[in-house]
Amino acid sequence: MKGKIAVMNQPGSLEYQEYEVPAPAPGAVMVKVLCSNVCGSELHIWAGHHPKKNGGLGHETVGLIHQLGEGVTTDNAGQPVKVGDRIAATYFISCQRCPSCQSGKLNLCENVFSFWAKQPEEAPHFHTTFSTHYYIHPGQFFYKVPDNVPDKLAAGANCALSQVYYGIEQAGVTIQDTLVIQGAGGLGIYATAIAKSKGATVIVIDADAARLALAKEFGADHVLNIKELPTKEERIQAVKALTRGRGADLCLEVAGVTDAFAEGIELVCSGGTLITMGNVTPGKTVAIDPGYLTRNQISIMPIMRYQPRYLNKSLQFLSDNIDKLPFHKMMDAEYSLECIEQALCDSMDRKVTRASIVMEQ
Repeated sequence: MKGKIAVMNQPGSLEYQEYEVPAPAPGAVMVKVLCSNVCGSELHIWAGHHPKKNGGLGHETVGLIHQLGEGVTTDNAGQPVKVGDRIAATYFISCQRCPSCQSGKLNLCENVFSFWAKQPEEAPHFHTTFSTHYYIHPGQFFYKVPDNVPDKLAAGANCALSQVYYGIEQAGVTIQDTLVIQGAGGLGIYATAIAKSKGATVIVIDADAARLALAKEFGADHVLNIKELPTKEERIQAVKALTRGRGADLCLEVAGVTDAFAEGIELVCSGGTLITMGNVTPGKTVAIDPGYLTRNQISIMPIMRYQPRYLNKSLQFLSDNIDKLPFHKMMDAEYSLECIEQALCDSMDRKVTRASIVMEQ
């Protein structure tokens, strides 16, 4: 049987290619894609603001097991798996052999994107998820999806939710802390939910009133609209007013804007921590005051990807809170595989908050 892949031949231009669906090698899994979400990373690639300039797109996905490679009988949590089970996989490899993996930093594996960078012409072809099928390589952790978690939410667990979950726990956010979140997109909303589950006081900053309203629904204690507080100084003073003049204990940057990184340093109190996650595009710079960092002993914690076990934790978090939080509002548009270009353009123009590519089965 043949499968179809959406392939970007250059930024802003797509075509579709078909290939025979291969049998998985030992330790691998072939899945039929159920749903694949449009992530902010795809938008950077589509706009040409990313090192990847061509090839397949998509990495947030959930699928049905189509065929199991030799030796695969359970997921990475030890749960038995069979053909037809819904699973979600990490979008990166942890080879468990390189120096980073051997030191326990599975999220920084030196072979992390060894398949994602390949062109679809190279077997096993289905390296990315805007496609009918997806090849899960040995070294990609995967987990069964709880029955009560819808496809659209399960698809996003392997990126946004797992990354903010990992970052918040790495930073040690507790009930005693005030956390500022810069950006109320998918990562910011998920971060709000995770931080509130830790008992933290959460302040969310964004320029979109609808996104800020959604942050409130997910538990944000305070929201600050950039349009109402247009200068950095006003936002710093607003945060201080909400924290008895101190500033926040921590700030999570998920805006993907370099100026937000510089501002985040001044939103935290002396001894505070800036967790930076959104600025991933190389080559962009911003001026900061090193003396301010030293005098106030500000820690900067960059977070890239996550330890693979956090995907399982994220799926369980969704399952445990599916009736408590308005997760259904995280996704507001569906597109077919043949309409991916429209999904990307609508997302770029902010006509939709979060788009899902839903496959016909």
